[in-house]
Amino acid sequence: MSALKGKVAIITGGNSGIGKATARLFVQEGANVIITGRRQDVLDAAVKEIGTGASGFCGDVADVEFHSRLAEDVRSRFGAVDIYMANAGIINLTDSDKVSPQEYDQHFAVNSRGVFFGVQAIAPLINDGGNIIVTSSLAATKVLPQHTLYAGSKAAIAAFARNWAIEFKQRRIRVNILSPGPVETEILGKLGISEADRPALDEHMANTIPTGRYGRPEELAQAALLLASNDFVNGVELHVDGGMSLV
Repeated sequence: MSALKGKVAIITGGNSGIGKATARLFVQEGANVIITGRRQDVLDAAVKEIGTGASGFCGDVADVEFHSRLAEDVRSRFGAVDIYMANAGIINLTDSDKVSPQEYDQHFAVNSRGVFFGVQAIAPLINDGGNIIVTSSLAATKVLPQHTLYAGSKAAIAAFARNWAIEFKQRRIRVNILSPGPVETEILGKLGISEADRPALDEHMANTIPTGRYGRPEELAQAALLLASNDFVNGVELHVDGGMSLV
């Protein structure tokens, strides 16, 4: 298959979960893919797992200078890029009255500022007719318990994306939003849910999501491929959530 043959893609947070699954699929579809992550060892393992066509660039999207370094690296190696997927993100489920200023700043630094300045740095390298995908969340449009801070940081980037779709129209750069529902990724293990509580959570989610299960990273990757390869899809927010946004 070669839907992305000859294309160059950058995927932030591409060393795990949805990002890694998307990187793997994009490589299979013929693209050269640069993935980013904060830990060199995890990044190296992901590049090795994805295989030929993948390379890594280590750094933190919350660091504005990281994006300039990434842009220079991509420029020196590839000259330009066709797809930029701003996917890196963090989540910490907390009631609003318990959110600290440090947690607030961290969420917006990674989930919002990291996306904004990533696009600012990479957009000049995107070929005319290229595209940008931002990974938002179902939480940005559906109220979920303890998601207030996370939801706000993800809603911001959906607003960025809609504006960019118009701002970049003269260059025919499409900008779309991928909004996952609950997905079976490593991040579930970082939410402080004990093994004893996990079966109850899984049962609750099965009853909440119309399809009766979590999503799989590979399913989100297929959705990202659609956004990256269909030249007439622009300015949309694609909910890939098993129908959870309906209930």
